[in-house]
Amino acid sequence: MPREIRINAFDMNCVGHIQQGLWTHPRDQSTRYTDISYWTDYARRLEAGLFDGIFFADVIGVYDVLGGSPDAAVKNAVQVPVNDPMMLIPAMASVTQHLGFGVTANLTYEQPFQFARRMSTLDHLTRGRIGWNIVTGYLDSAARAAGFTQQMAHDDRYDMADEFMSLVTALWEGSWDDDAVIRDKARGIYADAAKVRVIHHAGKQYKVDAMHLSEPSPQRTPVLYQAGASERGTRFAATHAECVFMNGQKQPAVKQAVQELRQAAAQQGRAASDIKVFLGATIVTGATEQEAQDKFEDYKRYANSEAALVHAAASLGIDFYKYDIDEPIETKSNAIQSNVAAMTRAAGPQWTRRKLLDQLVMGSRQPPWVGSGEAIARKMIEWCDAADVDGFNLSRTVVPECFDDFIAHVVPQLQERGAFKTSYQSGTLRGKLFGRDRRASTSA
Repeated sequence: MPREIRINAFDMNCVGHIQQGLWTHPRDQSTRYTDISYWTDYARRLEAGLFDGIFFADVIGVYDVLGGSPDAAVKNAVQVPVNDPMMLIPAMASVTQHLGFGVTANLTYEQPFQFARRMSTLDHLTRGRIGWNIVTGYLDSAARAAGFTQQMAHDDRYDMADEFMSLVTALWEGSWDDDAVIRDKARGIYADAAKVRVIHHAGKQYKVDAMHLSEPSPQRTPVLYQAGASERGTRFAATHAECVFMNGQKQPAVKQAVQELRQAAAQQGRAASDIKVFLGATIVTGATEQEAQDKFEDYKRYANSEAALVHAAASLGIDFYKYDIDEPIETKSNAIQSNVAAMTRAAGPQWTRRKLLDQLVMGSRQPPWVGSGEAIARKMIEWCDAADVDGFNLSRTVVPECFDDFIAHVVPQLQERGAFKTSYQSGTLRGKLFGRDRRASTSA
């Protein structure tokens, strides 16, 4: 019997997310991103299709690495303009009962005490369906926006993140006892002050002496997502993360990365079941193989290679316009090191702008999976078995039809093979994913 595959939609509160240029397709509705009804309709569609959640990416700063200017990013809507994804979640939660919400927040530019309250508030308002994707950032433009000259060094960002996690975890888990809130109207006592305590933290980056302002939420700590795949990022994920997002690569590389992650987690005293691994995937599907191929050819006509280079340059930390089309590119960078490593594996150590452009099939470095619902279902099951991944974050192409197509054609095939749920379980997001409402290390 195959494992139950977990499925998240992968999106961003903007026009152009991963597949650059597809917002220009006549059926795409992503230019409605400022309309709350767009997002509530989106949530209803995903829940009707039994998606586990929607995973919101976010970025602080603009993509100004290519050519040393943000102009191409602005012109092509490459993740700019971009609005705050947290603001969408209460509205989407209000029209759903089960859909989970993973939201990206860059801790480098967050104040831990206030951030902890914001996440507790979302956990209350969603009735325990919130998750946090922990990122440390990779854009110098974000650092400049926050008043710094440039971003911190890669490993230093993770050192700061470790301290941030220690502090917010103490606020979420240690400030209020489970039974502190009694809501006794007759005596006029809402909470027992003896069961609420001040958190004292004095570290290299942060100093806090305060009680957490929010009463205990359904999960207390949000489900923790993380996507770091460098050596330092893997160590951080093995320590803190419950769900790890990996970019699409060749299967042997993913399998090795998953093995290394689970081994690192074991060294932290964690079980393999404490971590769910989600693989990024882009899917174009239809009722038949031919229908899927026709749709793929249609989508490709709208892909924008310049916009894709803008995104790639920022995430790799390399200005490709400094190199001739066939000139080998220097890959040393302080951006997302795992992206640089993945590109090197895909194109070889001497990769060029031409090699990169050859990979930008549909406006992104992520090659799409194209096929009938049956073919895609079989491929997903095979990936889970061969690479030990637990689910997929599905990048949008043309919305909403890309998710409508997946729900119509792939979900029934997965269900027929016993690899996807036929109904939701009750409970929190963590309860649905792991069978418990609290983190394993803090459960009573």
